[in-house]
Amino acid sequence: MITTWFIWIALGLTLGLGGALFWRYYWFFRNPERQAPTGEGLLSPADGKVVYVRKVGANEPVISIKKGQEARIVDILKENDADPKVIIGVFMSPFDVHYNRSPLTGVVQAITHYPAEPKNLHMGAMHWRSLLNRLPLYHNSLHITQNERTVTRIKGMFKATALTAYIIQIAAKSVRGIDVFIPVDGAVARGAVFGMIRIGSQVDLVVPWRPDMEIRVVPGDRVRAGESVLIA
Repeated sequence: MITTWFIWIALGLTLGLGGALFWRYYWFFRNPERQAPTGEGLLSPADGKVVYVRKVGANEPVISIKKGQEARIVDILKENDADPKVIIGVFMSPFDVHYNRSPLTGVVQAITHYPAEPKNLHMGAMHWRSLLNRLPLYHNSLHITQNERTVTRIKGMFKATALTAYIIQIAAKSVRGIDVFIPVDGAVARGAVFGMIRIGSQVDLVVPWRPDMEIRVVPGDRVRAGESVLIA
């Protein structure tokens, strides 16, 4: 009897370890082919669940993370100006594809890395609220303003007019690196891979608001990098 239980325990541990290694060194790095839809719509830069969608002015809060703690564009983007912005946040669970794709065709103008202030926090609150679909998904998620991030600025065209898009890759506590594969002054196609974050994290898209824009997503929606249209 003891021998049987030992065999089952050993088998369970082996399968568990094998599954963890498979996820960590193979499944996590999968990069499935994607086909960008036709048209000029701005695409999702990440796979995952939409956690907030806001149109805000320079000094207006994007969200209230918890009592007494608001997040503004400058807190997330680490840059500010007077123009109204649209910001859409996408949370990537550890099981989502972690390659990030460009929302539009353009040229990379700047890549800026910001360290954590003062340290990276877990994204556990957002992960569990996303699994349970409990809105607001960003409640108690202080990583939105505090964690390490890389901001990539891409200038392209939207409806025949120049548009600058900012993609903010926000690291989780367990992150092993934020990668941007396209150098400054490098060209990137709409829907093409431009970077990735290693382990669970969040990616935001920020663009200047224009009256000809139509926002196509709401909090709780599932989106796919390079395929889902966020703004048409």
